[in-house]
Amino acid sequence: MSLLERIEGPDDLKALRPDQLPLLAAEIRGFLVDEVSRTGGHLGPNLGVVELTMAIHRVFSSPKDAVVFDTGHQSYVHKVLTGRRDFSGLRKQGGLSGYPSRAESDHDVVENSHASTSLSWAHGIAAGRVVRGERDRHTVAVIGDGALTGGMAWEALNNIAAESDLPLVLVVNDNERSYAPTRGGLADHLATLRTTRGYERFLDWGKNTLARTPVVGGAVYETLHGVKKGIKDIVAPQGMFEDLGLKYVGPVDGHDEPAIEAALRKAKAYRGPVLVHVITQKGRGYEPAINHEGDQFHAVGVINPETGLPLEIAGRSWTDEFSDAMVEIGREREDVVAITAAMMIPVGLQDFADHYPARTFDVGIAEQHALTMAAGLAFSGLHPVVAVYATFLNRAFDQLLMDCALHKAGVTVVLDRSGVTGPDGASHHGMWDMTISGVVPGLHLAAPRDGQQVARAVHAAVEIGDAPSVVRFPKGSVGDPIEAVRTVGTVDVLAEPDDGDVDVLLVGIGSMVATALTAAEKLAAEGVRVRVVDPVWSLPVSGDLVGLSSGVRRVAVVEDNVVVGGIGSQVALALRDSGSDVPVDAFGLPKRFLDHGSRGHVLDSVDLTPEAVASTLRTRLA
Repeated sequence: MSLLERIEGPDDLKALRPDQLPLLAAEIRGFLVDEVSRTGGHLGPNLGVVELTMAIHRVFSSPKDAVVFDTGHQSYVHKVLTGRRDFSGLRKQGGLSGYPSRAESDHDVVENSHASTSLSWAHGIAAGRVVRGERDRHTVAVIGDGALTGGMAWEALNNIAAESDLPLVLVVNDNERSYAPTRGGLADHLATLRTTRGYERFLDWGKNTLARTPVVGGAVYETLHGVKKGIKDIVAPQGMFEDLGLKYVGPVDGHDEPAIEAALRKAKAYRGPVLVHVITQKGRGYEPAINHEGDQFHAVGVINPETGLPLEIAGRSWTDEFSDAMVEIGREREDVVAITAAMMIPVGLQDFADHYPARTFDVGIAEQHALTMAAGLAFSGLHPVVAVYATFLNRAFDQLLMDCALHKAGVTVVLDRSGVTGPDGASHHGMWDMTISGVVPGLHLAAPRDGQQVARAVHAAVEIGDAPSVVRFPKGSVGDPIEAVRTVGTVDVLAEPDDGDVDVLLVGIGSMVATALTAAEKLAAEGVRVRVVDPVWSLPVSGDLVGLSSGVRRVAVVEDNVVVGGIGSQVALALRDSGSDVPVDAFGLPKRFLDHGSRGHVLDSVDLTPEAVASTLRTRLA
């Protein structure tokens, strides 16, 4: 039996001898490569935290002591060490989540995978336990260096430092990367700490040398130790953290398990907040990951474990269409600039950055800053394009509303991974953005139905100079273009009866156009006369769409956004305002958090399929 097979929980890990730990670490890495290569998932980050996670579980006592991961994609090793070795269904319906999950284990605390939140969670947990008199329970937050670029982390640090008695350990997992290399002033500071060990060497020299000096040696050493703050500022500038009032330990080699244990035990014994700076290597132990320049296998699909190469070549993606459009727009418009929040490669801005580096800004994991900075760029005469995942627009709603819209700023927000994203689950489904956007005065929103329409939408969006605009598209490969049979004003008509009256005006939004077309075919086979349209610009609802609803028995809207406050709601309101009494059926996602699984499985589970849409409309027309 391997060492890994003997680990059913943290107590089994603690029972191992120190000389057994390197073998266990190697077994865990082999397990991760074998399993994740079959399912896909976040491989690189987890290969980097093997020894760190082992040390945490040997020093602390989860679940009595709470362990919070930021972000949760680095929790695979934690899952393995807490008795969850069945990775066969990782990120699939009914299988393990790719993030911590309270439904899976008492060892999992925070399910939200949005970055920079762990320190606030940990502060709340630790402070709450102090209030309850539970001072013997520690809280450990593991935060990546990329997540420290988020302002929320610093808001938490400011408050944590003011409470000197919290049993709280903040572990900075410093691998110089979030998705790609971490950038900014904080990254530069951590790089200095990472490469400077002068303070420790200086004190070691002083203690050993001066101790041999008769009479005055001890006194001189104590004097030097007393002015350690000044020495640190000169030879090891970790003062930024200590100036906040935080005890700093490190930097520590993140792959030297005994060293990490020693640092964590010191932190645990301190009886107050301690920051432990651990240096790790993303992709550790797996050459294909280490040698991958883009993101060191931050996330992979199904791959050959021997080579790291994908087993299936993906087709052209929605992101590829946006990427090409941005390079073309950059060539045509010198005033167009790009902003992203630590996602240059995933959102397709790398090619734009390569062509126009001076016009590209990566602000780190700071979506709020990105939107307000964009408003400032617009005020200066530029047109910024902010590209983020759809789920992360949630974090910058106030800035979209009050900084961009209130000031009529010409800012374009491009939302990748909109709608049901699938394997990453509840925190990553981009199902809220159209509801959020729908309450923003003056905002324009386009949901392209195919790859060609992505370019068309982005080109049109950057022409809007007096209001924010949003372009959203899903994850994955694009299908064939869906051609319009005719255009009515701004609305594309995609299918309709050859002549005569229309029973149903079926409005498809974005990637759900294909669902609407298939549903229409099923209804047409039963004699229901359906016109399928793509509004092109979903917000504001156009008068042309309202006009097309005249004379129909029902209007139906199909969207992959939460149905509450979605485009269906906006269309219903527009029809009522026009004096129309045509009923509107809104088909969208339910107002609940949806589990992980393939996109098809998730849509089927919520009855957002052509069959379900057709069946419901058939019943309501009867």
